Amino acid sequence: MRMKSTLGTLAVAAVLGLALPVTSAFAALQVGEKAPDFELKAALAGKPTTFSLKQALQKGPVVLYFFPAAFSAGCTLEAHDFAEATDEFKKQGATVIGVTAGNVEQIDKFSQLECRDKFTVAADPGAKVAAEYKNTMQAKGNTLSDRTSYVIAPDGKILLSYTDKNPDAHIQKAMDAVKKYRQANPA
Repeated sequence: MRMKSTLGTLAVAAVLGLALPVTSAFAALQVGEKAPDFELKAALAGKPTTFSLKQALQKGPVVLYFFPAAFSAGCTLEAHDFAEATDEFKKQGATVIGVTAGNVEQIDKFSQLECRDKFTVAADPGAKVAAEYKNTMQAKGNTLSDRTSYVIAPDGKILLSYTDKNPDAHIQKAMDAVKKYRQANPA
């Protein structure tokens, strides 16, 4: 198990183009806990906006995913996958929001190119919101948001908390949680 954790750290460092060490807290908020409210500067389709969790939850569940840095390899792949799934999330009544503490000055361009104008991406300078969600990591002396996905019910309770350096399973796990919520709470 230690070997897998070390390999994961090496992979993240390589994907982010960072020198070691990269360390994670792995203490993300858990299912059933109350999601901290936040409001952040964001971008949608390259245009500046503001994202408010409280306002988004009034419309339905929120898929909140934290990622380390805009335009890094793994984060770009994850953004493409969330972009492809955004229409299905919307059909289920869910809002997708990506949040990053890395390369925050590039979120306008990232929202347009990598998120393909499909969903909002927010800047979390200094990883303050990520810290409230207990999912930060250290990389090259910087605090970044760790790769963690949450699904939050309209009442603010966390339905899914999933941390994995590999972006592959995040979208499917989030979709499964949203569909399970929708089955229990038809619109």
